[in-house]
Parts: sequence; C-alpha cells; structure tokens
Amino acid sequence: MKRVKLIVAYDGTNYCGWQVQPNGLSVQEVVNRCLRELLKEDISVIGASRTDAGVHALGNVCVFDTHSRMPAERISLALNTYLPPDIRIQDSCQVPEDFHPRFQKTIKTYEYRIYNRKFPDPTKRLYTFFYYYPLDVEKMRQGAAYLVGEHDFRSFSTAKPGVDNTVRTIHSLEVSRSADDVITLRITGNGFLYNMVRIIAGTLIRVGGGAYPPEQVKQILDARDRNLAGETARPEGLTLMEIRYPDWERAGE
Repeated sequence: MKRVKLIVAYDGTNYCGWQVQPNGLSVQEVVNRCLRELLKEDISVIGASRTDAGVHALGNVCVFDTHSRMPAERISLALNTYLPPDIRIQDSCQVPEDFHPRFQKTIKTYEYRIYNRKFPDPTKRLYTFFYYYPLDVEKMRQGAAYLVGEHDFRSFSTAKPGVDNTVRTIHSLEVSRSADDVITLRITGNGFLYNMVRIIAGTLIRVGGGAYPPEQVKQILDARDRNLAGETARPEGLTLMEIRYPDWERAGE
C-alpha cells in the first residue's frame, strides 16, 4: 500500500464544487471515478480544499491509497487520459502514509479577479467577476493592508463559520490592475474560513467603489460581525492557485 499525492487543476464552471454532493457532479466524484477505472481499485481521494461551485483551481491537492504497482509519478500522465478536459492532474508523487492534505501546516494562495470596465468581454466571463462601476485600486490596496497579519476574521466568514477558532494569518494581500482592466487580488495565508476570500473581495470592491473608506476595513475586522462586511463576491472570479506544505517540503529536501 502506498499513498499518492495529486496536484489537481480544474475549471469549476460545470461542477457543484470539489466535494462529492448529492445535488450535482463534483470534481472529486470525477477524479474518484477515473482513478477507479485506471487502477481497478475502489478509491476515494481526500482533498485539501473544498472549493465551491463555479470556483476554479490550478493547485488543489488530494491524496489516495493504492495497491497499484504503477510508479506514483506516472499516475498523473495515465490519469489525464481518463479525465475530462476541464480537469487535469499537474503532478503526482508518493508521500508518507500519514500525510494528510488538511491536517498539515499549509500556505495557500488564492487569486480573485475582477473585470472592471464599461462593457463585459464574453471570453472572460467564466474566470472573472465583471464589475461595471470604476474601482480605485489604490484605495483597495489601502484597505487590504489592514487585513495582513494574524487576526480574528469572523467578520469575513459566513454567519456560521463551522469552526470555533476564526483566527487566521494572511501573509500577503496584493492588489494589481493589468492593461486589460483585470484587477487581481492575490492573497496568501495559513488557511481560510468558508467564503473568506470572496467576502474580502466583496468588501474591497466596496472600498474601491467609494462606499467604504479604506480605514473602515479595520473597523469591520475588529467588530467580528459578518453583517458589516461586503457581499460574498461571485464564485467565477476565484481561483485556488497553490497549496504548499512547508514542513513536509523541508523534510523532503
């Protein structure tokens, strides 16, 4: 028996999210089915991040156990021949049998992309949130600065976060605008509450649009009240970029 780690990229448009659900097709369900077809075993992967419906990923992580004699590093190539074109394995490797993708120290990076111009571009509709009103990127940067560091992010989670501890650390939160009018929020932290990145995006959109002054972000953070933050921004703008495991990576050096 060996444990194999996969790095999974997917376009989340046609899926009800990562996790297997009774009400629609999930990415996890498809990966499970294709692994079973490939390896002829009853396999159920354990995922690191349960992305929502419509959310994309370039670097989600999952693991599974197998008796297969196929080398772990070759499973990615073989599995991609079974998967649909909107799901692709980026890497596969063997990990220790006690490696768990959710119960390790992690560094996660997300990007939220806002297409900010007068008219939408249909080629960007699946991967950005279109926002018509002008946004001030400098004000968004000022507001974002209050979120960097270790804080209680209860205001930036759903009303019932599902966890007792809502303290998280954001290592960096960068706001940039490209020449094609895409504003990107790139956020890296040690973990995120349910809908946290999308609520941060919705709040910074209010800052950029002038509804909130930048310093109000600190007031929202300190209040620990979800009702004071902005809307939960739409899912199509969000992409999970990567998940790193610093302790495990150092051990493998």
